[in-house]
Amino acid sequence: MRDYRIGRLKGRFVVMWNEPDGARRRYRLAADTAKEAEREARDLILQTTAPTSGLTVAQIWEAYRVEMGERRQAAKLAQTGRNVLPELGHMTAEHISSDDCRAYIAKRRAAGRMDGTIRTELGCLRSALIWAQRQQLINRGPRIEMPQTPPPRERYLSRREVSALIEAAIEPHIRLAILLMLTTAGRSGALFELTWNRVDLERRVIKLSSSDIGPRKGRATVPINDTLVAALQTARQAALSDYVIEWGGRRVRSIKTGFNAAVLRAGIAHCTPHDLRRTAGRFMAEAGVPIEEIAQYLGHTNPNVTRSTYSKFSPEYLRKAASALEF
Repeated sequence: MRDYRIGRLKGRFVVMWNEPDGARRRYRLAADTAKEAEREARDLILQTTAPTSGLTVAQIWEAYRVEMGERRQAAKLAQTGRNVLPELGHMTAEHISSDDCRAYIAKRRAAGRMDGTIRTELGCLRSALIWAQRQQLINRGPRIEMPQTPPPRERYLSRREVSALIEAAIEPHIRLAILLMLTTAGRSGALFELTWNRVDLERRVIKLSSSDIGPRKGRATVPINDTLVAALQTARQAALSDYVIEWGGRRVRSIKTGFNAAVLRAGIAHCTPHDLRRTAGRFMAEAGVPIEEIAQYLGHTNPNVTRSTYSKFSPEYLRKAASALEF
């Protein structure tokens, strides 16, 4: 994409750029805000570039990332782009073939990456190309070949493993994060964004969602149980920021290193922070909690999703069917 600059002329936004032959171009925009001007200018530059050279994957990727703004997809694009763009970024969108996708898959597998990770990376590429086609930046998006969806991960911790993991979490913020993941069944992203103004210690309730507007995957409002209340009270007294999970007064965005160290010290098989959410769902099912309540706790909008995963752990699962087979 050409370099461009947005300015103002006679009270209106304008975009300026230089052509390859050195000619300077200026175009008046219809936008009323700086954000709208940025999007309009970007689309204009892309459209003026496409007829001569064709848009590259890298150009489309960056434009799509800007379009996503503050959404989570933008962060995912920034992360996955580090792997996709060095391999495919120089290619024009229309020229990506199945052979290119297969070569990328083979190279990532050789680097030790799982098919689920590779599928996520190529899924971002497909989304970017579909967006570009809808924006009429390219005539047709190619078919992006991806690995098959891997089977769901089935790692659940036992109560002994949970106790060992909590005991092995020697850093206060790691221990608090583990307790939050287990007792709220919240996703790590929601818990890293959790601020104290959504923790009501008097009413003993936590609101995992930061906003009432828009879909917030897996972000319920849940009660604070006895296991968690003491840990939160201690953390609140020592808090140096607005974030519940903090380290040195700074927001924590990942506990991968500290979590893996605790797993190693606990002497348990490999697990991930998301396995704690999965384990919480199993514990509730084993305790006979109705599936509808588990679904609400996990933030599932469709209880059938919860049922398909956790009903097998319920002590009443298929018991009526077994009773029908008494002879």
